[in-house]
Amino acid sequence: MAKWVIDKAHSEIGFEVKHMMVSKVRGHFDSYDAEIEADDLTDLTNAKISFAFDVASINTKLEDRDNHLKSADFFDAEKYPKITFQSTEIKKTGDSEYEVTGNLTIKDVTKPVTFEVEFNGKGKNPWGFEVYGFEAETKINREDFGLTWNAVLETGGVLVGKDVKIKAELEVNPAN
Repeated sequence: MAKWVIDKAHSEIGFEVKHMMVSKVRGHFDSYDAEIEADDLTDLTNAKISFAFDVASINTKLEDRDNHLKSADFFDAEKYPKITFQSTEIKKTGDSEYEVTGNLTIKDVTKPVTFEVEFNGKGKNPWGFEVYGFEAETKINREDFGLTWNAVLETGGVLVGKDVKIKAELEVNPAN
């Protein structure tokens, strides 16, 4: 099997969560590693996919919020520096769609998660290497992973929603 890596200059792994029950906060991880082992990226069914996110690289465009997310109230980045995903099963669900199921680990809690993945196509970059594009999305309940901090609002809601969408826009290149 060939090894493939994420082109970080042309990819982003992010998330969104409801804020005060009326809007969404979006963020991403500036530092992560990912690897795909596959014979052919146009058919992911036999691929092995792994990701590791550096929690300390969380970026929501607000330093105080990022520091709070890194604290023991949320991710506890000092004690649990990585969030990881390792695929366990991949099913083709359409011409260019897949369900990629695997183990997501946050704060030493591991749960199965399924990403809906779409293959966006392939092409050659200016240096002659084939590149492949993918989009992936899933939704998790953050409380299932021990991320339970919240604050009740005067209006009766909560500050942070339970559901978190994880979204990835990926460009994949051959590993050197």
